[in-house]
This record gives sequence, structure tokens and C-alpha cells, in this order.
Amino acid sequence: MSKRRLSLYGLSGQIGSIAVTLLGLLLLTFFIGRLMPADPVRAIVGEDATRETYEQVYHALGFDRPLWQQFVYYLGDVFTGNFGTSIRTGRPVIEDIISVMPATIELATFAILIGAGLGIPMGVYAAVKKDRWQDHLVRVLSLFGHSMPIFWTGMIALIVFYAHLGLVGGGGRMDQFYIGLVEERTGFLLIDSLLAGDMEVFRSAINHLILPAALLGYSSSAYITRMTRSFMLDQLGQEYVTTARVKGLSQRQTVWLHAFGNIRVQLVTIIALAYGSLLEGAVLIETVFAWPGFGQYLTSNLIIGDMNAVMTCVLIVGVIFIGLNLLSDILYRFFDPRTR
Repeated sequence: MSKRRLSLYGLSGQIGSIAVTLLGLLLLTFFIGRLMPADPVRAIVGEDATRETYEQVYHALGFDRPLWQQFVYYLGDVFTGNFGTSIRTGRPVIEDIISVMPATIELATFAILIGAGLGIPMGVYAAVKKDRWQDHLVRVLSLFGHSMPIFWTGMIALIVFYAHLGLVGGGGRMDQFYIGLVEERTGFLLIDSLLAGDMEVFRSAINHLILPAALLGYSSSAYITRMTRSFMLDQLGQEYVTTARVKGLSQRQTVWLHAFGNIRVQLVTIIALAYGSLLEGAVLIETVFAWPGFGQYLTSNLIIGDMNAVMTCVLIVGVIFIGLNLLSDILYRFFDPRTR
């Protein structure tokens, strides 16, 4: 069988796998909305509504239909982009999410840059210094970053670096004084402030971004460090590394040009997954730092039982993970000629 045909089979299998995963994700979000203890009808009509009003809304929302019919209607709404209206804001849920997502993307992007910037060198260094005190120190730091609750470290960091030392900004994306001074063009505050030429707003945004991004980045660096160390240990034990050393190549050339060069493809997948997992951490860190992003939006709506918003948020998180997995697989095929 030709390589082209094998590639087509692999692509069709991947598309089928994504379709099955999406269907499972839709089933999961649908049943989350039905099994949650919150009553979406009561959240709409209020506690003082009459029985007749309650039943009218219950019927209008289709909750009196069989579950399979409700799921079919749910699929139809999803594929037509109708995710319902948020009880809390009164706006279409998808519009709410589009408005808050740039804040989370901005935070997660800076966090993954910090996480990869710390995790990759630390992982390589730990592998080179295997079983020495440097290796143990890196592993302890990684364990600390992975095991400490992000909401706890967030509160401690706010107390120390904001309340006591005054080195960084507090909650929100910028100081209250600057809110509304910059036109929102992209939703990314750093970009919008640069486009407006307002460096005061830009500095304020950086000042507020650095602490939550650093905490999220440190948390993700723990995972990246461990995986980088594991990949590097596997490569450093290969015969070609010994051959490179025998030929007189320096330690830096052997480690970074040869051993590290062979794990770059694997790191693409690791970093993509770490970037997706930052959404999970962002739910807590955005709540602690009053960051008006996707995580805070999900938390706020979960508290009041706004199931349209909650179900859509869960669905979007799942789609993001699927998309990042697909992207990492594409990049893997692009960088590794053995998979073509």
C-alpha cells in the first residue's frame, strides 16, 4: 500500500476519532445540564413565580420532552450556533464568551511563555545532572509547583507582592482609573493600548498581568519540566550521544544540538496540552485576581445556576482541548519526517 494511501487512511481515522470525541463531549455537556442540582427554570422565573408561570417556562424550554428529543434539539442548537441566553447578563451566551475570551487568552499566552521558558531549561538541566543535588532541587521545585493549590498561592502572592510590597497591580486587568480610556478593538488589552499609543494603560496592564501569569506559568512549568527531563534522559542514554561525545563534541553541542533536537517534536505536544490545561487553572486564578475572563465568567454563572452559560463553557473547553490535540498532531507530522 502506498504512503499516500496510508496517509489518507490515517487522516480519515483521525477525523473519525475527532467526530466520536465531539459526540461524546456533546453528550457529556447535555447530561451535565440535566443532572446539575440547579434548577434553570427557577433561575429564570425567580423564587416567587407562580406554579403556572413555572410550568409555562418549563414547557417553553422543552424540559417536558423525552431526553432523546431534548438532545436532538440541543444538537440542532449547537450546530446552528444557538447556545441560548445568559440569565445573568441577558445577552446571548456566545457573545458573552467572545467578549471575555481575549482576557483569558492573553493571560494563558503569557503564562505558557513563562512555563515553557522555565520548564524546558530546567528539565534539560535536571537530566544532565541526573541524581545529583541539582536534579533533586529541580524535581522538588517542580513538585512544589504541581502540588500547591493555585488559589492558595494566588492569595499569598497578592498579600505579599501587592498588599505589602506594592510591586504589582491588584485585581482586574488594569487600574480603575484607566478603565474606558482605550477603545476595545481586539479585546486584548495589551494590543489595544499599543494601537491607541497609550503607554500608561499598557504599563498598567502589564503590571496587573505579570503576577497571575507568573503563577500560572510556574504551575505549568512543573509539568513541562518533568516531561522534558524524562524525554532528555531517554535521549542521553542513546548510543548516538555516546558517539558524539567520543568524537569530541562539547557538552553543549551534544545536549542541545543532538539530544534536545530529537525531543522538540514531543515538546510541541506537551506545550500544547499545557496551554489547554491553563484554562483549568484560569478558573481559579481569575477568581482570585478578579480577572474578567473565561474562568471568572464560568464561575459566576455556575454559582447562580445559569446552565446555558455553564454548558457552553464546558463544551468550549472540550473543543479547545480537541483542537489543541489536533494542532499538536499536525505539527508533529510537520516536524517529524518519519510520520509523513
